[in-house]
Amino acid sequence: MRFGFSRAVLAASVAFCVTAPASATDLEVTHWWTSGGEAAAVGEFAKAFDATGNKWVDGAIAGSGGTARPIMISRITGGDPMGATQFNHGRQAEELVEAGLMRDLTDLATKEGWKDIIKPASLLDSCTLDGKIYCVPVNIHSWQWLWLSNAAFEKAGVAVPKNWDEFVAAGPALEKAGIVPLAVGGQPWQSAGAFDVLMVAIAGKDVFMKVFGDKDETVAAGPEIAKVFKAADDARKMSKNTNVQDWNQATNLVITGKAAGQIMGDWAQGEFQVAGQVAGKDYTCLPGLGVNEIISTGGDAFYFPLLKDEEKAKAQEALASTLLDPKTQVAFNLKKGSLPVRGDVDLNAANDCMKKGLDILAKGNVIPGTDQLMSQDTQKQKEDLFSEFFSNQGLTPEDAQKRFAEIIASAD
Repeated sequence: MRFGFSRAVLAASVAFCVTAPASATDLEVTHWWTSGGEAAAVGEFAKAFDATGNKWVDGAIAGSGGTARPIMISRITGGDPMGATQFNHGRQAEELVEAGLMRDLTDLATKEGWKDIIKPASLLDSCTLDGKIYCVPVNIHSWQWLWLSNAAFEKAGVAVPKNWDEFVAAGPALEKAGIVPLAVGGQPWQSAGAFDVLMVAIAGKDVFMKVFGDKDETVAAGPEIAKVFKAADDARKMSKNTNVQDWNQATNLVITGKAAGQIMGDWAQGEFQVAGQVAGKDYTCLPGLGVNEIISTGGDAFYFPLLKDEEKAKAQEALASTLLDPKTQVAFNLKKGSLPVRGDVDLNAANDCMKKGLDILAKGNVIPGTDQLMSQDTQKQKEDLFSEFFSNQGLTPEDAQKRFAEIIASAD
C-alpha cells in the first residue's frame, strides 16, 4: 500500500446523498468496539445506517483488535465474509486486498470526492493499493496522550503535572497515598503503544520517523532511543501495581482516582464521557505527554469484503457513504473521542481535550501511526518485546534496546 503524510487543512464541503433502498437489507458489521464509550459511538453508525432503510447487524467481538482481527481474517479467507469490517489505518488488511477478497471502492470514492474531503491525505493513502481505494477512513485516533486524574493528585497533595518529568517526580507521593502512579493494562499492545508515545515525546518526531519509517537500525540502537528506554523503565516501575488487563479497565482506574495517569489513545475520552467526567475539571489531558505536542494520524477504517449478493453489495455502498456523511462523522467522533476525517464539519461541541487535538491537527504537527508504517508481523514482535519488558523487571533497558534494534533491522 502507499503511505503518505500531509498537513491537515480545511476542505470544501461535499454533499453526500444516501438513497434508501427499495427493501431493507441486513448487513453484518464486525468490529472490536465493546467498551462503554465505544459502544455509544458505534451506536451512532448503526442509527445512521438504519436510517437508509437497511439494517446494521452488529458483530462486535470483545477483546480488542488483537483478538478480533484473526477472527475477522479467518472468516473472510474461509468463505464466510461479513458485510463490512473494521481495521486500523495501515497495513492490517494488505494481504486480504492483494488476494482479491476486498471490494474496490474507487468508483464510489471518485463520485463522492473522498480525496478532496479526507484529511490528512495519508488516511486515504493507507486505503490505496495500486491506485485503487479499498477502505473508508472514519476517524483519526492519536496515541499521544497522558490522561490524569485531578482527584488523585489532590489526594496525594501534589500539583497536577504539566509534563512527563513532573509526572515521574510525583510518583513517590502518589504511591505513599496508595495510588498507582501509572495504569498500564496487561495486553501487549498497551505497553508497546506507551513506548511509541514516549519515543515521540522524549526523542522527537524525526527520530520516530527514522526508526519506524526508515527502519534505521543504527538510530534504534543509539543514544536517543536509550533515553526513551530510560523513560520506559520509569514507566514500568510506576505501573508495576496495575492489576488489570483491558485498556478501559486501566482507564477506569484513572476515572475512579485509584490510578493517577494513563498513556492511552484519545479513545479513552469516550470512557470519561460515559462516566460523566469533564475535561479540565475532573481530568487533565497532556498531548505529547506535555513535551512534544504531536499527534499520530492512526485510527479506524472499514473494509468491505467482496460479496456475490447484489442487494448486500448495494447496502455496502450505502454504508460506505453513511460513514462519511458530515452529521454521522460529528455524532460518532464526539462520542468516540477521536477526530473526524473531514475537515469541513462543525465541532463546536468538542470538549477541551478534543479541541487541543484539533488545534494540533490544524497546525500539521502530525505523524503516521505505526500501523501505517510497519507490517503486522513487525508490530507483533514489538508488542511481544514490550509486554515482556513491562512485566519482567529483570530485563534491562540495555538488553531490551538491543532486541528492539534487531526487530527494526528486520522490519518490513
